[in-house]
Amino acid sequence: MKYPLFFSFLFPVITLFNTTDHQPAKQELTEKTIVLTTDGDTQEFTDANFQKKVLSADKLTLVDFWATWCGPCRAMGPVVEELAKDYSGKVNVGKLNVDQNPNICGKYNVTSIPTILFIKNGKVVDRVVGVYPKSRLEKKIKAHL
Repeated sequence: MKYPLFFSFLFPVITLFNTTDHQPAKQELTEKTIVLTTDGDTQEFTDANFQKKVLSADKLTLVDFWATWCGPCRAMGPVVEELAKDYSGKVNVGKLNVDQNPNICGKYNVTSIPTILFIKNGKVVDRVVGVYPKSRLEKKIKAHL
């Protein structure tokens, strides 16, 4: 067995890191703008408006805890938006960015994202953590309407 051939798989890696003109690629995070509306679109919940928009609401509220850097959160985004349209007028549906609103996250022990809380009459009536299909979330909504 020849040792140089055994370690030959490392040569491209070593060469890559030894080049002087190598510049790391710039990464840009784009954040989707969430528009506050009352016609069925997803709402934005914050530490400042959580009491008024969620806890004092007269109907079931779905709160999606998410972050821009979270892949599974981005996968859940379209599902949450569809639920907002489907249940317009029946259920408040919104998102809470965990990076920008740490107080609410701490209050509700949100340690993993995506987390979705179902809040009714100011109390958490259900919770899901992780990526779920729309049909499973609809069952939970219907159970609490």
